[in-house]
Amino acid sequence: MLLLEDIRKTFGEKPVLRGMSLELAPSGITCLLGSSGCGKSTLLRIAAGLENADSGLVHASPADCAMVFQDPRLLPWLTVGENLRLALPPIPRREAAESAAHALAMVELPASTAEAMPRELSGGMAQRVGVARALLRKPRLMLMDEPFAALDAMTRRNLQDMLHALMKDALCLFVTHDINEAFRVAERICVMHEGVIASIFESSDFASPEQRRELKKHIVSQLGLKDKEGRED
Repeated sequence: MLLLEDIRKTFGEKPVLRGMSLELAPSGITCLLGSSGCGKSTLLRIAAGLENADSGLVHASPADCAMVFQDPRLLPWLTVGENLRLALPPIPRREAAESAAHALAMVELPASTAEAMPRELSGGMAQRVGVARALLRKPRLMLMDEPFAALDAMTRRNLQDMLHALMKDALCLFVTHDINEAFRVAERICVMHEGVIASIFESSDFASPEQRRELKKHIVSQLGLKDKEGRED
């Protein structure tokens, strides 16, 4: 689980997180939705143990977390398989190869991808490998920082659907500034504004196209978030 209590963070004289509190649902994907600069990524890094809060409590162990960034961050001098094995403890080579192949299958990539170099992968394939590497750690909590933002629309949609299936019985905190993406992947949406959670919506609040249209209008008008697409996917 993840429980954040009264998290505060200031950079210089600028307060980024102003007493942020959040408790994740027992399973599924919770989207942290907000405009650029509202503190989403900072909160995710604090949850992952990559950055310290100025004050507040984080109830989660970094050892139980895996993080996926917007950039898959594959080491270019290693094969895909070697990149994946970095996420594994010291185990026999054959066992590591089997685990890597299983992780690739989970993200719908063939086992032969393990022999490729990162430069040979498309953007979508590289991001799938990044997700596979995180899955190899068998995390109790997956943290994802706008992982599909740099991809084309069709690839992004395919990966959103893949993630939704993978995280059905797991726990994931997914950061995005795209309202349509939040609707597509989330069971729960937490709207972040000026360093705090401004509102929370459950899946029943955006189950129908009409509900999504009305909720999108509310978020855009009341909280100043940008709807890049101007339409619903």
